[in-house]
Parts: sequence; C-alpha cells; structure tokens
Amino acid sequence: MPSFSAAVAVAPEHTELQEFSRPQRSENSGLLRVAATGVCGSDASYYQQLPASRGPLILGHETVGHIEEIGQLAAQKWGLAEGDYVALEEYLPCGHCNFCRSGEFRLCDATDWRLGGLRYGATALKVSPGLWGGFSQYQYLHLNTVFHKVPPHVSARHAALALPLSNGIEWTYLHGGAGPGQCVVVQGPGQQGLACVVAAREAGAAKIIVTGLSGDADGGRLSLAVELGAHHTVDIEREDLLETVADLTGGHMADLVVDCAAGGTESVKSALQLARKRGCVVLAGQKRQKIQDFDSDMIIARFLTVKGMRGHSYQSVEMALQLIAGNRHQVTKMSTHAFTLNDVDLALRSLTGRGVAGAVHTTVNPWS
Repeated sequence: MPSFSAAVAVAPEHTELQEFSRPQRSENSGLLRVAATGVCGSDASYYQQLPASRGPLILGHETVGHIEEIGQLAAQKWGLAEGDYVALEEYLPCGHCNFCRSGEFRLCDATDWRLGGLRYGATALKVSPGLWGGFSQYQYLHLNTVFHKVPPHVSARHAALALPLSNGIEWTYLHGGAGPGQCVVVQGPGQQGLACVVAAREAGAAKIIVTGLSGDADGGRLSLAVELGAHHTVDIEREDLLETVADLTGGHMADLVVDCAAGGTESVKSALQLARKRGCVVLAGQKRQKIQDFDSDMIIARFLTVKGMRGHSYQSVEMALQLIAGNRHQVTKMSTHAFTLNDVDLALRSLTGRGVAGAVHTTVNPWS
C-alpha cells in the first residue's frame, strides 16, 4: 500500500497533513480503513491546549470504518474478519482488572493517558506505531480494541454518532433512571445534551426541558432539541430558569437533571435547585474549576442522589447503534456537517463556535 495521509495536531490550534507508511503486519493487531470519524468536545480540548510533553498526535476517536487487515490472533480474539464494518470505542482497556472484569472498562487505568495508558485519539505519534487517531485514512487496531458491528445500511457519517449518543443513553437512562411519566431537565444543548434528549424520549419521559443560552437559541440548537423530542426549551439569558421550570412542572420540579453544560459551575448549583425532593442529578459537564459558595446541605435536605458520570458502556453503544439504525426520534439530524482532512482545523474550530455556523455533530471524511 502506498503512503497515506493523516491530520496531525502539531501545536495548539494547528494541524497539518502528514504522510505515513503502512505499519508492519503482526498477528495480534490490525488496520482500519477509516470511513468517517466524529469530532468530539474532547478533541477540541486537546486541540486548544495540546501539551508539549504529549508531542504531536492524531486526534479523533469516534471512528467508523472497515477492517483492512487483521492478524490471526487478533481475528480470534475479536471474532471479526477483513472487510467487517465496525465502530470503535476510544478505550483500550487491559481486559483483566476488576473494572474490566465487571464491565466497567472505561475506568480501567490502562485507558487513562495521565497514568501512561493508551486511548484512541489521545496517544502521541511517538508511541509506536503512531496511528492512534481517526483523523486519518488508516488507523492502527490494538489487540485490546473494543469493537461494535455497524448495520450495513447505516452510513459512516451517521454511525459516528454512536459514542456521543451512547453517552446520553448512559447518563440519562442507564444511570439517571429516566422513565415513563418523569420530568427530565437537560442543561446544555450540545452533542451530549441533545443525546440526553433522545435517550429521555426513548425512555418515555413525559416532560423533557432543555436549557441553553441565547446563542443556542439563535444558532438553532434549542430548536433542534425540540425536533429530537424536547417538549420545552428555556433560554436562561432571557428567562428565569427556576421560575420557568416551576411553572412548567406545576411546582414539582424535575425527577432527573442532567448537567451537560460547558463553562462555569453555576449550572451545577442550578441542577441541584431544579431537582425535586428525592430527585436525581447527573453531573456530566466538566468545569475544571472549584464551585464557590457551595451549599452541600441542600443535597441532604432534599434527599438528592448526585452522580458524577464519564463516558459510556458497551451496552449503551449497542443501544445507540440501534437507535441510529432506525433513525429513532430523527436522531440523524444531529449530524450537521462533514469535512475533509484538509479542513480538520475548521472542523475543530466549528465545535467551539469559531467556524461554520450551526455545527452540532460533525465528521471528518478522510477520502474526500
């Protein structure tokens, strides 16, 4: 195979196309011909603050493609063959620790790059063979890769929704316990928040309220939330959040609040205030700062369950692919733009509102 291209993050807010050679074939690995890779919020974080100690790397972990090459030992472990159409998870777990054995492999230390672990889209080029990201025409397949077969009729662009959608299912349904008759409030209408809307609607929630900023309303994200299943939206810069939710719920407030908002910690405080007594609050949007003037007694007084969430499970990814395959709740509308390898910088900037307008979930097509 001749050389192929990948977009390499070489410095903060800068990628460049580089040429690579096919890695040497081995019995315990494989090679994926990438069809499409979704652009995630964590990609934007790495892109903006690429640490010099990490060195250049290929971003992108929401990868979908066809197995180009597979070693004999890898084929036996994976139960797959060359040509199979698959979606990858970003985790590369050890497979034998307590977390892995109990199905919680996302918590395995081997997946944490801060502890020296490996993860797709977050591992440096200097770690052989270097092809750890999906913004590339080909991606290396480690023996511990977690695969999901993609239904053949689902486009790669839509299949790349599997990971963000699975986060919504994990947080809202599997851990948040959303169900029939409940009121669910979702803070933040980004990829993850919209995925929570879909999950809440699929679970049968009776009232789904999505909150956002004026920019979300003007940019169409709150309208998209309604198309995906939300019953009400609240522009918190133009409406009083607590009063509006109280009016919409007859004073009962929410059974479940999922905080997916980026930025400051005010949404954590409001999440606790929006939950009814005995309600559940799921905190999923990282703030990277401490909460000031935090009243923990509110959690006790209102008998709240508060959960911190990260990532998805194998089960939630499988459920996400089922929803995508049937386009349940028009979920494919979340896929708004596709970019080429030449436009990876634009794709990453669009995620933070500095590129194309109206971007929600975007993909990189490395063969365009």
